[in-house]
Amino acid sequence: MIAKEFFKAGHTPTLLSAFFYFDMSFMVWVLLGALGVQIASTLGLDPAQKGFMVALPVLAGALLRVVNGVLVDRIGPKLSGAICQVIVIAGLIAAWIIGVKTYEHVLALGLVLGVAGSSFAIALPLASRWYPPKYQGVALGIAGAGNSGTVLATLFAPSLAEAYGWQNVVGLAAIPLVVAFVVYMIFAKDSPEQPAPKKLPEYMSVLKTADAWWFMAFYGVTFGGFVGLSSSLTIYFNAEYGVKAVNAGFLTAACVFAGSFLRPLGGAFADRIGGIRTLSITYAIAAAALILVSFKPSMITATMALMLVAMGALGMGNGAVFQLVPQRFRNEMGVMTGLVGMFGGVGGFYLASSLGLAKQFTGSYQIGLLGFAALALAALASLSMIKTKWRSTWGASGGLSGATAARI
Repeated sequence: MIAKEFFKAGHTPTLLSAFFYFDMSFMVWVLLGALGVQIASTLGLDPAQKGFMVALPVLAGALLRVVNGVLVDRIGPKLSGAICQVIVIAGLIAAWIIGVKTYEHVLALGLVLGVAGSSFAIALPLASRWYPPKYQGVALGIAGAGNSGTVLATLFAPSLAEAYGWQNVVGLAAIPLVVAFVVYMIFAKDSPEQPAPKKLPEYMSVLKTADAWWFMAFYGVTFGGFVGLSSSLTIYFNAEYGVKAVNAGFLTAACVFAGSFLRPLGGAFADRIGGIRTLSITYAIAAAALILVSFKPSMITATMALMLVAMGALGMGNGAVFQLVPQRFRNEMGVMTGLVGMFGGVGGFYLASSLGLAKQFTGSYQIGLLGFAALALAALASLSMIKTKWRSTWGASGGLSGATAARI
């Protein structure tokens, strides 16, 4: 599905370096979720505390994405990424040496891991600026597939924790980050087409545009659902079906894999049939799957199948959103990636924390799941209302060619 011309259109080493940096960063971003069962057992956490523990890195990463979005436009994506990687590596090593002994220590570590989550606002502009509009869906889909790092965390962290203790896993996580940092510094390059630096108020001027708010809301559902479930499913499978931590990690990894590796497919489909149509389909599928999961099927195989469908749809939705964003805001990709990514993280924080609170106060995750399914349906309804306006006005207001406007 990816044309040969795509690989000639940009800078492949930068694209792959952006993916690797993003991948390793996302791996540690959801580390507390992957280790959630062991951490909760050691520290005696209740469901609400577990929910907030896995939600805090998501929120911190969300808020820092805005900072990184501005930083990218002012000093360039490569230097911005280098600074963030050093902070995360140093934080993990410090946490391993000092020790994570209380709930407050876990939350402090979560804030550091939030810096890794903010890598989204760096990796995507780093890749995007090398490619023309007609390849944005594929390029950002490949770079954005770095959220597959969540698979690595859920697949390996619980097993390593069982063998060596979860405290040591925190230190071990720094090793692949160092490798990613070296690769990044050697192979990643800033595109020669960098937007001119602007004054700070100019960056926020995009907030005066209604389309920017729509994109933030839409990504809050697609990426929010993906990362919220990625952070929570290990705990969910353990609490609802009594699955041991290691096996719960394997099940979560399968779900995350579906969402991560279907993201580029979502971008490619959006390039072919339009981002609006692709996004509409993914919202409908994700909402239906989450509604069915909320009734807790008696067989875990049924729940797994539904979660795979939901995560796959949300992953494709992530790719579709970022096929649309550069069509409308190509000259503001740094700050838009930060703002849109922030809302994605806020959506993840809402889902992860609401699941914990629902379990704490009702004894069931149903209300949390139904609430997020309702958000997906609301997003679908909103997209249906504005799609005609987008298709008729972007070609004029966004300066798009007829062929490019047709792909929205």
